[in-house]
Amino acid sequence: MDRWVVISVLIAAYLGLTLWVGLRAGRGTSSTVDGFVAGDRNFGFLVMYFVTGATVFSAFAFLGGPGWAYSRGAAAFYILCYGTLGMLPWYIIGPKVARIGRQLGQVTQAQFLTGRFQSRGLSLVIALVSIVALIPYITLQMRGAGIVIEAVTDGWIPLWLGAAVAYGVVLTYVLVSGVSAVGWTNMLQGIFMIAIAWSLGLYLPHALYGGIGPMFEQILTQRPELLELPGLAADGERWTWAGYSSAILISVVGLTMWPHLFMKAFTARDERTIRRTVVWFPTFQLFLVPVFLIGFAGVLFVESLPQPDFILPYLILNVELPVIVVGLFCAGALSASMSTGDALMHATASVAVEDGVRPFADLDEAQQRLLIRILVVVAGLLAYFFAVSENISLVVLLLTSYGIIAQLAPPVVVALFWRRATTPGVIAGMLAGGATTLLFFFWPALKPFDLHEGLFGLIAHVPVLILVSLLTPAQDSARVEAYVNPPAV
Repeated sequence: MDRWVVISVLIAAYLGLTLWVGLRAGRGTSSTVDGFVAGDRNFGFLVMYFVTGATVFSAFAFLGGPGWAYSRGAAAFYILCYGTLGMLPWYIIGPKVARIGRQLGQVTQAQFLTGRFQSRGLSLVIALVSIVALIPYITLQMRGAGIVIEAVTDGWIPLWLGAAVAYGVVLTYVLVSGVSAVGWTNMLQGIFMIAIAWSLGLYLPHALYGGIGPMFEQILTQRPELLELPGLAADGERWTWAGYSSAILISVVGLTMWPHLFMKAFTARDERTIRRTVVWFPTFQLFLVPVFLIGFAGVLFVESLPQPDFILPYLILNVELPVIVVGLFCAGALSASMSTGDALMHATASVAVEDGVRPFADLDEAQQRLLIRILVVVAGLLAYFFAVSENISLVVLLLTSYGIIAQLAPPVVVALFWRRATTPGVIAGMLAGGATTLLFFFWPALKPFDLHEGLFGLIAHVPVLILVSLLTPAQDSARVEAYVNPPAV
């Protein structure tokens, strides 16, 4: 039997298992919007741990992480830094968000903010920002899945077909089981991709260099610049400490502001579950250690690649590995892609309906759930179109996403901790922060320092929010206290 056929059978078996888990996950969940979007607020610690970790680590981590280690060396460690530090604020904010959401029946980020700062316009702005940031993110996951399948089957299954099959499975279980499918499949996918990453991360340095220690000794001798912080920039020059540090800082601020992560606070069984997830989340970061080892393994083995993100598939196909190992690697890469893609598709549709449509239209439970399902399909088809259209570039949207998403952090913080914050202040701050971020992204020569443009956005955002809030009438005290000092459940 041809090698690509065996690999295809293994991929089909993995996709079949994932589909079975996703379809069974919805049994016992109520047929309400709360059940479809928030899983009846019944996720325990184990599911929350894996849904958080697997959602964070996407196809970009499985392909981009090794790519950064291979091409930029120590610069890749910024991913390890922000992933650990970015969850720390959630230890304080997350339980409070969950408590308020449970009391007020909220299931999305915009509902949380507009519950304090009542404005249909604010809800629509947050919905649009979220969708614009999420669609390119879904596209990356689809394209990553298609690239891996095409590579390991020697082109017999092209990118368009591989992406269509993998995300056809995702679409099916999300439509049937909603966020419950996301939670339980993420647990399966998280376990799978951790096992595959560690297996490859330990095996490849041993196969190519005789071990991890000898690998780094040879890199230190021949490419020492890759082992020195802050590493290399995209142009091959040294990344500045300002650029490295600000990339970590803006990512820390923005990590839990991503709608698909923020919304998971509303799925937790209780506040203790969220705190335990935050405490244990850094252990999921260990997934990055073997991922980086894979990238470093290619430094001296592969002289150059047109696209560094392809270093992992290249090593897999050019090192003598049993065909079953190649098939399992593909399943691990699909795990990374699908475990993020399903959460993104679910979140995009949920946000579009709950925050973009519902404030302007009176929909009952059945209509909301139906519309969310329809928009899951629409979001999937739109992302698939971009994924298979090589001439359409989403780089601009993708690179600026973190800077834009980070602008949601000040409104969340003041909603919970500052009584004097007002709706005009929040709207003015978001407009100022978003405009500043885009200004410095499209015209980087205007930046006085080599800092992430999103940081300049926050520097403009916070003073405007404070000043306009102080110049406008204070909010109703009862509404304010429901957020700043919510009653214990």
